[in-house]
Amino acid sequence: MEATKRNWALSFLWTNLAVGLVVLILLLGNQISGARELLHVLAYALVYANLVTLLGLLLAARLVERLARRKFPLAPAVALGILVIVPLGCLLVQTLLMAVAIVVPQHFWREYVTTLRVCVPLAMVFGMGAFVHASLRERLQATEQALRERELAEQRAQKLAVEARLRSLESRIQPHFLFNTLNSISALIASDPDHAEQIVGCLAVLLRTSLDTSNRPLVPLREELAIVQSYIDIEKARFGDKLRGSVDVPADALELKVPLMSVQTLVENAVKHGVNSKACGGEFSMTACPDGATLRIEVSDSGPGFDLSVVQPGHGLANLVERLNALFGDQARLNTFHRDGQSFVEMVLPRI
Repeated sequence: MEATKRNWALSFLWTNLAVGLVVLILLLGNQISGARELLHVLAYALVYANLVTLLGLLLAARLVERLARRKFPLAPAVALGILVIVPLGCLLVQTLLMAVAIVVPQHFWREYVTTLRVCVPLAMVFGMGAFVHASLRERLQATEQALRERELAEQRAQKLAVEARLRSLESRIQPHFLFNTLNSISALIASDPDHAEQIVGCLAVLLRTSLDTSNRPLVPLREELAIVQSYIDIEKARFGDKLRGSVDVPADALELKVPLMSVQTLVENAVKHGVNSKACGGEFSMTACPDGATLRIEVSDSGPGFDLSVVQPGHGLANLVERLNALFGDQARLNTFHRDGQSFVEMVLPRI
């Protein structure tokens, strides 16, 4: 409703600007001899122009809409509407003015043709000008809306990234993980102090990443793999040979961008549910494959697998799905499937 009112106001504004321009040209060309004639010409032109504009607004929208439905280009449709409506409007206004004795019947067609010669070019110029102005305004509004949506999506992605880091920090400092890690470090101090120092460094990497305040939603895969390796080293110090895994990433994928803590979340899920849940341990693997415009990351394990639809809100994977939606929309997704006795979680990202 507000947009319609604004469009009508702009149309009448353009119309009266055109009238003012014509009267100004007549004045500069000494075509108007006095104030009385000026008022007569101005009143006549204003009545004529505004009545034609009113008729155009009532009919043009429907005509242009029908042409647009038939895939007719919008600019030619507006031009065609002007060429049809202006002569018709002038004829109706001329008839109305004759009915109220303003136009002499003997001069009807001569004045109509004279008026048409002025009205059609002006209507075309100002009508197409109004069309271009409206089109540019709509494009600007659409661009502003897209920017606002993008800003909101980025803010949401940053918020979700912070939540992911907080959840990661919570899992790091939960007693069962932190105490087990400290016990592993304690056991290694006497027998293998270098390895103990390495595990301390890995734990520091995880805690530092979880507390990272730079709010980077995306990081190079190379940085993400350093986090993944720190987590794997800590778990291997605890489970030893029971934890078997591999990471296979081609060199051309190392600088591609991934959401922070995303791959680590997938690997941690595989270790927890596919390896630690078994007394005999198990295997996991992580691979990355640039594929055209996408980057596919697969993490598999020897566990029973699961369905993403049953993942509870607040779970690391549920948070990751929300982050992917906020960052990339439908360009990114998580998939789960089974293949060759292994359970897979696949993350598909746009190649950045």
